[in-house]
Amino acid sequence: MRRLCTAAVALGLSVGAAWAQTNLILGEAGPNRGARAAALQHFVDTAEANADLQIDVQWGGALFKANAARQSISDGVADLGTIIGVYFPQEMVGYGIADLPLQNADPWVGMRATDELMRGSEAIQASLADQNLVYLGTFTTSAVNIGCKDAAIRSVADIEGLKVRGVGAYGKTFGDLGANMVAMSIYDAYQGLDTGLLDCSQGYSYAVAALKQQEVMTSYTLLDWGQVGALGIFMNKDVYDGLPDDVKTALNDAGVAMADKMGELVTADNEAAIETMRAAGVEIIELDAAERDALIERGRTYVDEWVENANDMGLDGAALLEEYRALLEKYEGLRDSQGYPWERS
Repeated sequence: MRRLCTAAVALGLSVGAAWAQTNLILGEAGPNRGARAAALQHFVDTAEANADLQIDVQWGGALFKANAARQSISDGVADLGTIIGVYFPQEMVGYGIADLPLQNADPWVGMRATDELMRGSEAIQASLADQNLVYLGTFTTSAVNIGCKDAAIRSVADIEGLKVRGVGAYGKTFGDLGANMVAMSIYDAYQGLDTGLLDCSQGYSYAVAALKQQEVMTSYTLLDWGQVGALGIFMNKDVYDGLPDDVKTALNDAGVAMADKMGELVTADNEAAIETMRAAGVEIIELDAAERDALIERGRTYVDEWVENANDMGLDGAALLEEYRALLEKYEGLRDSQGYPWERS
């Protein structure tokens, strides 16, 4: 039986009863360190500063693991928490648009486009409501790049024959281009590269530095391709519907602000990671635009596949994709004309 409300929300007992402090429990599968944790804490601090609200964050999968997050939040194990879309490709298909191999490599642009789509699409909101979920805010793993040992990817043709660790549509595209795909987690890629089980590993710049993979890489190719962005904060709808309006507003405003904070943090971390790689002697390669376009074209199969899957789940996949592309252009334009929010005076 679904637990309707885990939040300790009480009515005051005085005449003209008013809401007392709202206490919420947030489940996060990841540890309390790194850019995502800092952005999540920013969400908590911002929401608490703008409403009579306290959010208790349970880190490190204390309440549920990442692959159980959707059902756990829906059932009320936590009031709200982080959901990673790739674990739930059917149920979270609308959110999965942020994982597609489009030309969408800027973390801030991708997050703000995803955030606006999730808030603006009635169809996606209805799909989430059917799962007893409400969207609050989004993160990103940032741009997908690839690092190699004793190999270098300067063109699409260089991928053929390499032993590659890759995931999602990006990994599938590497396989289509002739790579020999190796099933391995990003956390094991250091050993894989070091021992020769891998030639190359798909990853993200800040993660390379965090996992010290620059020690076993000789080249790192900036693909300017796309990102994995379908991970964010969702809330149990029964709990959300029972909240005072000012608390709802505080949570949603904090969710929007979280994308700006995450963009600032992960952009800085990625830039620092590139310098760390250079200092370690790793060759930094910027993929030629024509080669990048070839990657995007080969990945189109998986964009089309997403459209079909979205249609099968009752969404208008083509319309959502068109809207998302327009939002990416909107936020690219804002970035180019005004700069990032954290750079504006």
